[in-house]
Amino acid sequence: MNGTLIIAIVVLLVLGAVVVFTAARRRETTGVLSRETRAREKQASEKGIVGKAYEREATAARSTELAIPASVAVAPWTPPDPEVIGVSRRQFFNRATFTLMSAGLGGFGAAVIGFLWKGAEGGFGSKITAGKLDDIIAGIRSNKGFLYLPEARAWITEYPKESLAKAEAVYGGQAPVYSGMSSGIVALYQKCPHLGCRVPTCATSQWFECPCHGSQFNRVGEKKGGPAPRGMDRFAVSINNGNVVIDTGAVFGGPAIGTNTTGQEAEGPHCVGGGSH
Repeated sequence: MNGTLIIAIVVLLVLGAVVVFTAARRRETTGVLSRETRAREKQASEKGIVGKAYEREATAARSTELAIPASVAVAPWTPPDPEVIGVSRRQFFNRATFTLMSAGLGGFGAAVIGFLWKGAEGGFGSKITAGKLDDIIAGIRSNKGFLYLPEARAWITEYPKESLAKAEAVYGGQAPVYSGMSSGIVALYQKCPHLGCRVPTCATSQWFECPCHGSQFNRVGEKKGGPAPRGMDRFAVSINNGNVVIDTGAVFGGPAIGTNTTGQEAEGPHCVGGGSH
């Protein structure tokens, strides 16, 4: 108990010392400020200025004039030296645009010319030597009635000699086509005359049957059904020293709807569609 009382007395003494020290510092500070204030008041009293008059004099002493900087002479404009600046940004973009457009148009033109230009030897759009006539006919028969030549984009089929009389009445105006028929073959363009799809063969019906819209053609390309406006287009065929030459640069329109010089009907189930119309 006595120890606790002693500790409490010590704490109170320390707190009292802190309070006394703080009060002394405050009086000292207040005294300094008071002395400065009294000095200013004494100085103002000696001049005979007190209260609001002192405030008005201090306000009037303030300057309200605007500070005007000294004028600076503007240097005359001198055009830049072209050799120093080189090419301006506008000139650079104009030249770059012109160059890129010229290169693009030139490349496009070259591609178009290359696409349309007929090759001097071989290639679609020129005369293609397909091989010996006897070999071509043997190839047709070994491939079950159809022979495809990718370089000519054409189907080669055998034309029956017993149908030449009817063929002359229909194809007589297309002498290069009829010439090939007289030799026993016909070269048909692979594109469907409807919308240009590649027309495959149907092994069961022994017809050409377009998978796109169902157009059907017999073995010699005469229309049998579907939306095609005519039979399959064909190429000129000639025989040169026993070799079959197909002129893929000369495309002849297919026969009219209803033409059927061979009388060939479907020989089995159709691959596309339901049958002839």
